[in-house]
Amino acid sequence: MSRGRRAALPTGGPRTRRGSLEGDDGRLVVRCFSQDGEEWKDYDFSRLGVAETLREALMGAFVKRTAPGAGRTSLESFGKIYSAVVVFDRYLAALAWPPTQASHLAPEHYDGFYESRRHIKSSPTELLELRNLLVRVEGITDAMAGRLAGPLPKRPQYEGKKSYSRAELKRIGDLARADLRAAAKRIRDNREVLRRFREGELEAGEDRRLARRLHLLDWVDRFADVPRKTRTTGQTAGMVEKQAWIKKFGSVHEIVSWLHLTVAETAAGAVLLGVMTGENPDVILKTPAAHHRADGHTGAPGTAIVDLRKLRRGRRAYMNLALAEVPDWISVPAAPEVISARDELHTPFGLYVLLHELTARSRAMFGGSRLLVGYSAAGGQGTGRGVRPMSENSLHVSRLGQAWGLTAEKPDEKGKPVPLPLRLDLIRLTYIELHQKPVAHTETTAATYMLRNRGNITEYRKVVADALTTEVAKARARGAVAVMSADDVERARTDPEAVAAEQGLDAATLKRMIAGELDTVLASCKDNTAGPHNPGEPCRASFMQCLDCECARALPQHLPVQVLVHDRLAERHEQMDPLQWATRFAGPQAQLADLLDQHDEVAVADARQGATAADQAMVDRFLNRELDLR
Repeated sequence: MSRGRRAALPTGGPRTRRGSLEGDDGRLVVRCFSQDGEEWKDYDFSRLGVAETLREALMGAFVKRTAPGAGRTSLESFGKIYSAVVVFDRYLAALAWPPTQASHLAPEHYDGFYESRRHIKSSPTELLELRNLLVRVEGITDAMAGRLAGPLPKRPQYEGKKSYSRAELKRIGDLARADLRAAAKRIRDNREVLRRFREGELEAGEDRRLARRLHLLDWVDRFADVPRKTRTTGQTAGMVEKQAWIKKFGSVHEIVSWLHLTVAETAAGAVLLGVMTGENPDVILKTPAAHHRADGHTGAPGTAIVDLRKLRRGRRAYMNLALAEVPDWISVPAAPEVISARDELHTPFGLYVLLHELTARSRAMFGGSRLLVGYSAAGGQGTGRGVRPMSENSLHVSRLGQAWGLTAEKPDEKGKPVPLPLRLDLIRLTYIELHQKPVAHTETTAATYMLRNRGNITEYRKVVADALTTEVAKARARGAVAVMSADDVERARTDPEAVAAEQGLDAATLKRMIAGELDTVLASCKDNTAGPHNPGEPCRASFMQCLDCECARALPQHLPVQVLVHDRLAERHEQMDPLQWATRFAGPQAQLADLLDQHDEVAVADARQGATAADQAMVDRFLNRELDLR
């Protein structure tokens, strides 16, 4: 079913009422489905304490706000709207004269609600959701509608999201790998025992305990549960419970995990997928098991292409994610030689294949196409124990972090460890920051996304500074373009042989250089087939690489263009991401600065002033890479 559609409750003989459902118990429930139709949740409006008329008005507005095309696509976003309604209801119920119908709602109620909640960090979000709901309430007054159309209060300045440090992210990845490695060994070992038992290779004989364990292993594989019985007497008659002998082998959770991942281990898989891919949390939780093997199972580096969907992207919601058998630079251990080159847990492809294998039986029993499927001892919106996919609003990831005892890299002021929350959105933020590239983002969105983060500013600045130092050092180590001064050019007119010998040229080439016949952009080239990039063939390197090429010669006639390029690179320093600029342009700008230092200030100023429109146009094309061979 599509998002926002309502369906009858499975029990109680419900009847439709204003998009809600009223069962025999008198509850008024709105059932909402996620946009993909795979999940649903009931929102109970009978718990509201306001008068029935106002309650139904609020419920009708909720139906409109969560309807298809209203801009909300996930159960998480539906929950935020419902939470805003609940807290607003509590505020109204505490008033001396609470409103009883929509026409009684006044601007004072709206403003008073915010004043009562402004000390809470989530209050701006609550007010936004409430406003977007109240504008859909039928029967509100013009005064109230006018107030809702006004600006929202200015948001308090809270500290932005704080990403993990590189060490913290590595520790999170290592802990997730440890959990999945242990789960893989447990499940594979038990599957091998089960195979031997079913094929007659393993017999219990007189060993009663082994016989029962083998029977239990077979039961778990068939039902993802343990044998149970129904109580027939006492106050608990009719209750279904595990058979008494089961406890000798452990808890139900432990027994079912012999052959199935637990939800905690599934959460570890989600965490590690986040560490390796940086994808959106919702995309990770809904990663499909269906995939295409782009490597064709040929033994070449494995690649699985998975179809993903990020609903917020609208017409661009559908994406492909290539999971390659190439270790991620963050994930490689300090001593890579201690692991196999095909270690499943150090490549996105290996991780995907492992999760696909470990969840195959669970998925066959549960149905559906989700990759991340595990056993839960309870929960599931009242469905109780069983195998199920990770839910959209799952708490298992945060609980996993608590079980790991995660602490921040830096202690508090008293030197005590600080608990570190485990969240998929923070993993994504850290990935984007450390890799400095968008993931299912446009470049603009990615830049805005990273600007909100204040977690690794110091570390990022250090990375940029290191990149600047490294690129400048590399550029200067490669050498600088040979320079011919104005005096050299003047001497060449009367004694070309001598000057040519000094420059390592023949007289004919020197003459052509001075005439401008061998100009590139930043210099002249003595022989475009003798360069270091592709010797014997016409050079295909960028003209920027003339700055350290032995075939290049910089003449006074090139100074205006050199000054223009130097200045344009300095301008781009203010416009580009610092790390990208350092990687691409720090070296060339340092080389140009060294080149300009060989001329006096007057000559540089004259060159800057005397640059022609043709020079400007050529520099524009050069820096826009229009002169590069494609």
